[in-house]
Amino acid sequence: MFIVSLSYCAPLSVIDKYIPEHKTFLEKHYGNGNFILSGRKEPRTGGVIISTINDRKQLDEVIAQDPFFIEALAHYEITEILPTMAAPPLAFLLQD
Repeated sequence: MFIVSLSYCAPLSVIDKYIPEHKTFLEKHYGNGNFILSGRKEPRTGGVIISTINDRKQLDEVIAQDPFFIEALAHYEITEILPTMAAPPLAFLLQD
């Protein structure tokens, strides 16, 4: 599982032009189970994605499809996490 932290490196006026394409990218990966949570940072300097992907190479291939990545609008900091505790509704995220 990975936490993907995006930091914008372009003005919000440019970011906003790509929000619809970015949303389509997110919806695709919610639909196939790769993402379980995402949202923008406050203040609006970027966003965060929680991914259930367990392979860094696969995650990199997915992130390479993000319009923000393709257009070089954001920097990506990726942190792997191996969950060991969770609230009952999130127990499915725990490693065996």
